[in-house]
Amino acid sequence: MENITFGVVDQSPIRKGGTVQQALRETVRLAQIAEECGYQRYWVAEHHNSGGYAGTSPEILIGQIAAQTNSIKVGSGGVMLSHYSSLKVAENFSILNSFYPERIELGIGRAPGSDQLTAHALAYPKQIVNIEHFPQQVTDLIGYLSDTLPEEHVFARISSQPGPTPEGMPGIWLLGSSDYSARLAAALGLPFSFADFFGTTAEHGPLVAKLYRDMFQPSGYLQEPKLNVALQVICAETDEKANFIASSRNISRINSLRGIREPMVSPEEASSIKLNYIEEQHIERINKHSIMGTTETVKAKIIDAMKTYETTDVSIVTNCHYFEDRVKSFELVAEAFNLKENVPSLE
Repeated sequence: MENITFGVVDQSPIRKGGTVQQALRETVRLAQIAEECGYQRYWVAEHHNSGGYAGTSPEILIGQIAAQTNSIKVGSGGVMLSHYSSLKVAENFSILNSFYPERIELGIGRAPGSDQLTAHALAYPKQIVNIEHFPQQVTDLIGYLSDTLPEEHVFARISSQPGPTPEGMPGIWLLGSSDYSARLAAALGLPFSFADFFGTTAEHGPLVAKLYRDMFQPSGYLQEPKLNVALQVICAETDEKANFIASSRNISRINSLRGIREPMVSPEEASSIKLNYIEEQHIERINKHSIMGTTETVKAKIIDAMKTYETTDVSIVTNCHYFEDRVKSFELVAEAFNLKENVPSLE
């Protein structure tokens, strides 16, 4: 395997006892640390009314991160396009691209990133966009960003200022956890990022990745399939500590199933929470597909995931209660793959 790309997807988790503002500032600081460690991209997520995640506006966070880093690519993981006008998203990312050419990436998601009531609030007083319009929204977005809307398009005379830079337009990725997004990315000739980190999606992830490669149609944007896989990773000094740290994330997953929206509890509190049989089985299933442990364990499992997905483009998702644990995990993974020397290694 050559030309390994390592990135981060940051969901900006809010910890119990902390604040939303603190979580946002930590996202910016973590991006700086990721750049220092040698990671090549940093994506931020979009969630609304979640109670547990701070990032509601990826484009604003991207601007903050890009301004406070030097060379790392910064993007969205992702913008939930169904909430917005394709033109407005194109304008936002064209402006970011003008300030930071060749550094901005636009990851596009189909899911709402919220519950239905919140989705209606985001659209109000208009109606929420039917999901069947998503492919057209993506096509329009590409047209606006590249200034290539066909002449017969109803909005052909409209341009998304400031438009492409001499270096080109932002990098575009389609994000997803199902064959729908894979098929669409393949049909449009776009890069595809698979959300293995959801936990349960890992069971069908390799098949979705194969479907994307098999169905890929070359485009003016991309000639060959380009696949990224986002993995749930927690690396620590011992396997026991990694599992202990992960207990916070596990309880957050259970709270989500219970309909509880609250910040991430500490591992000390998480370890004392009693779960019923079904909840225990759910956590066991998630942990089975998460990558946790020492440097040696994590490196071996990431390499296995690369081989399974047949890609060398990986992003890691590390949701912990303590900021220091997230930093340490980033550092240990970077050391394992020699990222700081800018020569990622599988040795």
